[in-house]
Amino acid sequence: MEMAQELHVLAVDDSHVDRKVIERLLKISCCKVTAVESGTRALQYLGLDGEKSSMGIDGLKVNLILTDYSMPGMSGYELLKKIKESSALSKIPVVIMSSEKILPRIDRCLEEGAEEFLLKPVKLSDVKRLRDFILRGEGDVDKETEEKINEVCSRKRKFQDDSTTQPMPSSLGTARDIGLSPESQQPLSKQSKIG
Repeated sequence: MEMAQELHVLAVDDSHVDRKVIERLLKISCCKVTAVESGTRALQYLGLDGEKSSMGIDGLKVNLILTDYSMPGMSGYELLKKIKESSALSKIPVVIMSSEKILPRIDRCLEEGAEEFLLKPVKLSDVKRLRDFILRGEGDVDKETEEKINEVCSRKRKFQDDSTTQPMPSSLGTARDIGLSPESQQPLSKQSKIG
């Protein structure tokens, strides 16, 4: 029962810090997250690499793929194309992230089938919007299940908001929003209770 209520996001980013930030934001928004460091690893996870020894999805449905655009080896755009070319996976929504606002790049991704293009740093409000988008797209999530998910998320948000009430400069805002200190990568809530 619990599994049916948890939305599963595959996050792809070559930056360790960005992966951790995205992972934490998604978890705050009541999503299960699988984070991988490259497009190749994402394809292995999805079973698209053509190898029998791939990681496989273990029966866990992926509801959304969130990928960085600029990665070595395989770009987010190339990953998007491979997913959209697969008959088994083409229905999974793909969202591209980038720290650069290059309009032709954004247009090309949207034309290829990306649901959205987010500018980094990704904020909690972006993730909440994506979560709502996933819920809307889920045919098998009924009204009662959606209300339960929203109730759990409201409790989680209240708990998170208690420790993140002070506004921060935009350069630190994302790390602060998710309770990470840029220096230590440890939850701030543990440190703030001491002092």
